[in-house]
Amino acid sequence: MKISSSPHIRDKETTTNIMGKVIVALCPAAIFGIYNFGIRALIIYIITILSCVAFEALFQKLIGARITVRDLSAALTGLLLAMNLPPNVPYWIPVIGSFFAIIIVKQLFGGLGQNFMNPALGARCFLLISFTGIMTSFSYDAVTMATPLAELKAGESVDVLSMFFGNIPGTIGETSAFALIIGGVFLAFLGIINYRIPVFYIGSFSVFILIYAVASGRGFDVNYLLAHLSGGGLMLGAFFMATDYVTSPITPVGKIIFGVLLGFLTFLFRIFGGSAEGVSYAIIIGNLLVPLIERVTVPKSFGKGAVKHES
Repeated sequence: MKISSSPHIRDKETTTNIMGKVIVALCPAAIFGIYNFGIRALIIYIITILSCVAFEALFQKLIGARITVRDLSAALTGLLLAMNLPPNVPYWIPVIGSFFAIIIVKQLFGGLGQNFMNPALGARCFLLISFTGIMTSFSYDAVTMATPLAELKAGESVDVLSMFFGNIPGTIGETSAFALIIGGVFLAFLGIINYRIPVFYIGSFSVFILIYAVASGRGFDVNYLLAHLSGGGLMLGAFFMATDYVTSPITPVGKIIFGVLLGFLTFLFRIFGGSAEGVSYAIIIGNLLVPLIERVTVPKSFGKGAVKHES
């Protein structure tokens, strides 16, 4: 008999199955990225995914650990990282980002389940800090231009419908809010992600944006709200990265607090920060606070402070 500590929970889902379903859910946005930006986007996908898988296998081989690339977690990290890259980055950027995501953020902390932040987002933030010019240069139809969020921040008008469907400049996989919502609903329907984090993330962010719009003299500007919801990496972050099992709270109340925190931080960075985006940094900071959130939201066991209610 194999004896393990409690809790003794069995589930038919495996890590490979879960990662595979997330990859499938990302396909609409990933495919749209190729349609939107061309063959270069596909090449970046291939380079990033292969680099992540290769770095994980090589590291585990060097330290004599079991090679786990078949669980698809490295492939998923590569896909998410590629979707967070501009389509015109040099091909060595995905390789550096993959190394940071897999070796620095994931493997050096013990591998899958031990990383303290989302590997793909950690790599994106590292690349943004290290290669700011490259990572913030966006082109569309061979023309370098600002993203709609940057134009919105500068006080210019934007086409909300184009932002929602994705015919705009941006990173490869974040432009189509429509495609990302389809994937997110698919995961929620299958029970792979919990609705609390994306709902409270997007909901709290919407409340803060509307309050700011009213306070700044815009009034109850629905188009301004929709532009913020459709632009940048909000949908990608809310459905696919904030819900990461390893780096998000496990308690129901903790998920709600986490979602509201991300909504507030994203609002803060977008409106008052130097960049028009803020999702990546918001989720990274939220990841760091997860242990504290879980500590204060774990239910008390009966006999250790919990009160028994008589029927």
